Amino acid sequence: MASHLFCGRVNLNILREAARKDLREFLDKCSGSKAIVWDEYLTGPFGLIAQYSLLKEHEVEKMFTLKGGRIPSAAVKNIVFFVRPRLELMDIIAENVASEDKLQPRDFHILFVPRRSLLCEQRLKEKGVLNSFTNIDEYILDLIPYDGDLLSMESESSFRECYLENDQTSLYHAAKGLMTLQALYGTIPQIFGKGECARHVANMMLRMKREFSGHAQILPVFDTLLLLDRNVDLLTPLATQLTYEGLIDEIYGITNGYVKLPPEKFAQKKPGEGGKDLPTEPKKLQLNSAEELYAEIRDKNFNAVGAALSKKAKIISAAFEERHNAKTVGEIKQFVSQLPHMQAARSSLANHTSIAELVKDITTSEAFFDNLTVEQEFMTGVDTDKVSTYIEDCIAQKDPLIKILRLVCMQSVCNNGLKQKVLDYYKREILQTYGYEHILTLKNLEKVGLLKPQSTMRNNYPTIRKTLKLWMEDANEQNPNDISYVYSGYAPLSVRLTQVLARPGWRSIEEVLKILPGPHFEERQQVPTGLHKKRQPGENRTTLVFFIGGVTYAEIAALRFLSNMEDSGTEYIIATTKLINGTSWIKSLMDHPEDKFP
Repeated sequence: MASHLFCGRVNLNILREAARKDLREFLDKCSGSKAIVWDEYLTGPFGLIAQYSLLKEHEVEKMFTLKGGRIPSAAVKNIVFFVRPRLELMDIIAENVASEDKLQPRDFHILFVPRRSLLCEQRLKEKGVLNSFTNIDEYILDLIPYDGDLLSMESESSFRECYLENDQTSLYHAAKGLMTLQALYGTIPQIFGKGECARHVANMMLRMKREFSGHAQILPVFDTLLLLDRNVDLLTPLATQLTYEGLIDEIYGITNGYVKLPPEKFAQKKPGEGGKDLPTEPKKLQLNSAEELYAEIRDKNFNAVGAALSKKAKIISAAFEERHNAKTVGEIKQFVSQLPHMQAARSSLANHTSIAELVKDITTSEAFFDNLTVEQEFMTGVDTDKVSTYIEDCIAQKDPLIKILRLVCMQSVCNNGLKQKVLDYYKREILQTYGYEHILTLKNLEKVGLLKPQSTMRNNYPTIRKTLKLWMEDANEQNPNDISYVYSGYAPLSVRLTQVLARPGWRSIEEVLKILPGPHFEERQQVPTGLHKKRQPGENRTTLVFFIGGVTYAEIAALRFLSNMEDSGTEYIIATTKLINGTSWIKSLMDHPEDKFP
């Protein structure tokens, strides 16, 4: 049940249901029993749309992962490939089809996600297997609902494609996704944007809107769309996120709403058994706002989580104590009816206490503190123009390369580029310590603007920091009054831009907008007559903020904080090409990171 998709201001379950309907229709085209062969990357995103039960209702009897050789035997009439349009996957499919048992032929079908590709079909033709397919179709899965206020395309290399390879495919998918959204939720009357890619997406979407003359006869749900390029704010993802959810993602990585954790903390020891048979499989937990406690603590600064958990523990134990006061049959019945909810709350509390302990082991370490101190010095403009002794020491200790790259890039961004001799020194140290193959990665980081030599222009980061109040001394972590609590002092630039747009408007920061990369613009879309929203006094506006190139959980927490502020006047729904953190982001820009990282 996707109850957490209903709870927001905008019912995102409508989008999920539309996606499920399309999936059912495709499965019914392949009549009879079927086995699905999955491109492994798609199983996570699909899990958010349809559980196995939906597939079973449509005669899916087996599921396999796409790999070379023969498809495992299965007594089914149809084999359906669910794949991304990638040439290397076509070679594997061709091998599968060619090694099929000729005596028991089965029908083959391909479902391309999110678009069909002529190049891929051409490759299948070259391999001589194109005619073996009964149905070749596309399944348009652009924006996937992750939570009540969050949509993601989960396009794993969109930042790399847009900023490094000049490939605009994911921008086209973003524009298509926004069209789908407007078909379900009405035309968005006002569009703002900042950045080259934002401009492209807006142009493509407006062109699609012109070509598609039929207007959705729906009262608009969104008042405003804000398109933001990730490269307008390169700093935020490099900083260590300090919210509960952000830290879980930094340390363990959250994938498609699930996290895998070390199992020792979750072992249920039965009395008298001692410590035998500790589990070895990682503990896999789903994280979304359907879980009451998680919804409550996910966006808090981690330093405020301990107090919230102990308060919850007291409430839960008081609720269990109530059983002693239940005297009459009615009272006992009442207590028993609440038991399942109370037991779920108790197990949720146990899980999050364990996770918080795991996270705390990291955050209280000296290494974590030292790293954070240097990050905060860079963000406040301390010693950004010379070689950092901390970074030197980390390289000498052979700390993970990604940690080094995050710090060096952060220093570069906060200094608007590094002096040539500082940059050359870092590059030489990195290549000598970690291997010369990383020269390609350093080139990539330079090309996207994360690591660059200082131009003759002065460092304008301090101007941006002061005008947008990006650093707030004494950020209140327990009872925050500003978005800077998500990084204990640093207010994410992307979210400040969003906040200023709502009030007092971007005209108040024209100077800063000129300094930041890419154009800023405003567009209007015609809403069909009679469908103009009449806002009640005191009713909030709804803004969809679309991050092109990725968004972090800390930025999402900051936007939720703005939505929940008493007098904010605006509620935010967040969309993105990908949920990212500094590590996954830098990894996507590395060439062959898999050789170096397990």
